[in-house]
Amino acid sequence: MGVLLSMGLLAGLTVGTGGDESVRADDLQSVTATSFRSSEASVRDTRSTGRSSRSLRETPTVTAIRRASPSVVNLHGQKTIRTTAASMAGGAPDSFRQVNGMGTGVVIDPRGYVITNYHVVEDVSELNVTLHSGEATRADLIASDPQSDLALVKLRGQGPFPTIPRGHSDDLMIGETVIAIGNAFGYVHTSTEGIISALHRDVPVNETQQYRDLIQTSAGINPGNSGGPLLNIDGEMIGVNVAVRVGAQQIAFAIPIDQVLETVTEMINRHNNRRMVIGMDGSAVSRGGVQVTRLSEGGSAHQAGLQTGDRLVRINQQNIADPLNYELSVLELGPGDPMQVEFERDGEFFQTQLATAVTSQEFGDPAAALAWQVVGVSVRPAGESFVRRMNSRLRTNYRGGLIVTDVRAGSAASEQGITAGDVLLGIHVWQTAGLEDLAEILDQPNIRRGSKAKFYLVRKDQTLYGHLQLASQGNQLTRR
Repeated sequence: MGVLLSMGLLAGLTVGTGGDESVRADDLQSVTATSFRSSEASVRDTRSTGRSSRSLRETPTVTAIRRASPSVVNLHGQKTIRTTAASMAGGAPDSFRQVNGMGTGVVIDPRGYVITNYHVVEDVSELNVTLHSGEATRADLIASDPQSDLALVKLRGQGPFPTIPRGHSDDLMIGETVIAIGNAFGYVHTSTEGIISALHRDVPVNETQQYRDLIQTSAGINPGNSGGPLLNIDGEMIGVNVAVRVGAQQIAFAIPIDQVLETVTEMINRHNNRRMVIGMDGSAVSRGGVQVTRLSEGGSAHQAGLQTGDRLVRINQQNIADPLNYELSVLELGPGDPMQVEFERDGEFFQTQLATAVTSQEFGDPAAALAWQVVGVSVRPAGESFVRRMNSRLRTNYRGGLIVTDVRAGSAASEQGITAGDVLLGIHVWQTAGLEDLAEILDQPNIRRGSKAKFYLVRKDQTLYGHLQLASQGNQLTRR
């Protein structure tokens, strides 16, 4: 039986089932020569037949790739991987080293929100992005779901960014033409064509994870393609490329777009609910927008005059096409920020303003609010035994730590690659066994002025450190 391979790429590692997969110089020469001869023939054809040859060459596949390519981005960064004793000369103990990881992402919103696979961004300390234009920027991890292998990141820099046209996956046909675009083996914007071979495939990865309801395709998907789009012939994204069956030819898989959008919407909703309370629920409607289905009595939405049945069409001048648009617009707000809402009721359009309330879970404790403002993290305490289980090789007897549950985009923590699941052990020369310790540390005069402070954390079985450029405590709570 073959092995399922998630299609992120670690540069310098051999990926495949054996044999020489490297590109030889004579291979490149033969390809170049063939390309040159083909180009000469094309020039002769064009001269002899005129513009008609261009219309024959400009197939639906060409048009689809041209339509979708500007929204496809190359993701790359450093990952820490284990080097086992068996792979090291002299029987040295296990160690860790940094390797370059590569993958692909798709821009789904002009404000710079990008969908990719979780395994592409997992444990990446600094996420770098190359746009279709060749411009380089960085991105921040916003939300992720390891079980579904999906993640949402946000590009830094000035938008608007080109977005992918979105299709549907509820009407796919076996045999229809599909196209995969991605960073295959590090060759950016590689496009391959195939068909939909099967639908509703359940594919096990390991004992704890299984992909469900996947699209099977014969389109060429290679290491580095993970997170890239699977397109229909109209250039619309119908799936996110995720895996290939090693040892088999033309068997690859993609997560259907309807499943992707539903999962990402839920991811952002959970993220938003940890930060703020609006006091309403909504659902999609066929004519666009989000219909209010529930209101919390006395909540912000209720106090602003909204009623069940109202159809939200704009938030802060941004059109709301569906629940994903709604959650992304809320994501742009910080706790306490005003929210301008335009809605339809009984055929008439109205405007109102509501305030996003800070959640008691997030900032009921002043120390928690300070951690979010100055460091850019939401945390909860972890005991000494928990820290010891995460890393039994710690030399210092830590009294405990703070588990990071959320990271504010653009914050000091985000800049240093701190992610949800990390356990913060200390800042400067003090341990952070609880929120009261963190508050006391952040109240130190040299830290209050916004100077750099060294931090220590545990990530899985690694112990890491870095330097935080802490924000001035005079700043207001914001979210980029």
